[in-house]
Formats: sequence, structure tokens, C-alpha cells
Amino acid sequence: MNIKNLLLDSNSKFIEYVVVPLLILVIAFILSKVLRAILNKFVTGASSKLNVDPTKYNFLKNAVSFVIFTLAVVVIFQTIPALRAYGVTLFASAGILAAIVGFASQSAFSNIISGIFIVIFKPFRVGDLINIGEIHAGTVEDITLRHTIIRNFENRRIVIPNSIISEQTITNSTLTDDKTCMFVLMSISYDSDIDLAMTIMQEEAMAHPFHIDNRTQEDIDNGNPDVVVRLVNFGESSVNLRASVWANHPSDGFAMKCDLHKSIKERFDKEGIEIPYPYRTIVYKEKKDS
Repeated sequence: MNIKNLLLDSNSKFIEYVVVPLLILVIAFILSKVLRAILNKFVTGASSKLNVDPTKYNFLKNAVSFVIFTLAVVVIFQTIPALRAYGVTLFASAGILAAIVGFASQSAFSNIISGIFIVIFKPFRVGDLINIGEIHAGTVEDITLRHTIIRNFENRRIVIPNSIISEQTITNSTLTDDKTCMFVLMSISYDSDIDLAMTIMQEEAMAHPFHIDNRTQEDIDNGNPDVVVRLVNFGESSVNLRASVWANHPSDGFAMKCDLHKSIKERFDKEGIEIPYPYRTIVYKEKKDS
């Protein structure tokens, strides 16, 4: 009986100390493979839409494996009674260390989470022309899980943490359509010919090589003009006109707007349309003799 009990006890310990831990590790390995495959499919799809190298997100797959195997070790320690006491001490120390590291890395984790949100919700992609708040503008050159790199119009690289971008209002000029409408504003004097000035702005805009006809078929059938010029308001010393001119790309639109300022000004000078200076009337009062 003693030998039989000893054998049963040995078999029980063998199962408890060897078989169960191995089984837990095998399950963890299989689960890790499955989740990595699912995550790899998601990252590949998101990276193709964002035009970003998918290898930048390999740490996510590694993080999944790390978490799963860490949980497996915790389960093993809880399963084996002899290791529970050591496990409590070990994981308590690890918890304190994790809390210290987590507190010191709050900013880094915030950037990573914001980077994941950018990958999921795609407010912008590599190659998009964006404005971030009222300060930074340019073309998105690279997106990582920590930061985004923007090439501004001076060909300088602006590295912005993702957590800062997520708190800003983003104006994306090329998210769905590159075409852009530029407003060309001109002011003329009150005694200038308004109809002539509007015709000049229309002709100069339509003659520019970057200008495109963005009218719908209904607009064409109704005879709506290609370039719409409107009187938008009255200033202190000027009548303010605005032309809406379309271009294929925001950079073309900016160049076109600058060219039109010059060409319209030259036509105004030639046709006698005045761009007024502000007028001020000064009244002098004479001092009375005491």
C-alpha cells in the first residue's frame, strides 16, 4: 500500500509539476500564434491604406506574445502550491517595478495609444497635405506609433508626438479629393467700375494654366460661370470682391492664387480700376484765446 500510494503521489506530482505547466505553455503558444496572425492581417491592411511600412508595428505582435506568456507564467505559479509563496513575492516586486516604469513612461504610452488610433481611424495618410491647428502645415512624410513627421513648405521636417496631434484640429486637404477651391480677394474703390473689375478677375482666373472647370453638368446646362466672382462686403474705403477658382491640388492652388494677385493688379492698373489706400480725415481744432 505504501509503495502504491507513493507511486500515486509521484504520478500526481508529475502531472501537477510537469504536465499541467507544459499544457499551459502549449495553450499560450497556440493562442499567441492565432492572435499574432489576426493582428498581422489587421496591420498589413491598415499599413497599405496608410502607405506605411508594416514592419514598424512588429512590436505590437511581440507585445501580444509577451502578455500571453506572462499570464501563462502567472497561472503556472498559481497552479503549483509550492510556488505560490514565491510567486506572490516575485510578482509584488514586479508590480512595484511596473508601477515605477509605467509612471515614468506615461508620455511614451500616450503617444503609442494615439498612434494606434491614427492607424485605426486614419485621419491622415502618408502623402496627405494637412494643417495641424494654426501652427504647423505640410505633407505627411512618415507615421510611427510614437510620432508623425511632416515636411513643411520650407522643406524642413517637423516631428510631432502623436499625443499632441490627437488633441489638435486637423485640416486634411487631400483625404478624399485633391481638388481645392482658392478664394482670390481683391478690393476696389467705391467709384471704380464693379462689373469691369469682376470681368477682369474672371478672365484672368480662367486664363491661368492651373485653373480647372469644376462645374457639374447641371451648372453647365444652367449657364453658370466657370469662375464665380461675388461682391462679399463693403469696407471703410473699398468694395471687396472674391473670385472662387478651382485647382487640381492645394500646391497648384497656392501658386495660382499668387499669380492671380499679380496679373489682376496689372489688369486693374491698365483698365483704370483703383485699389484704394485707406482714407483718413483729420480735423484740427483751434484753441480759443483765454
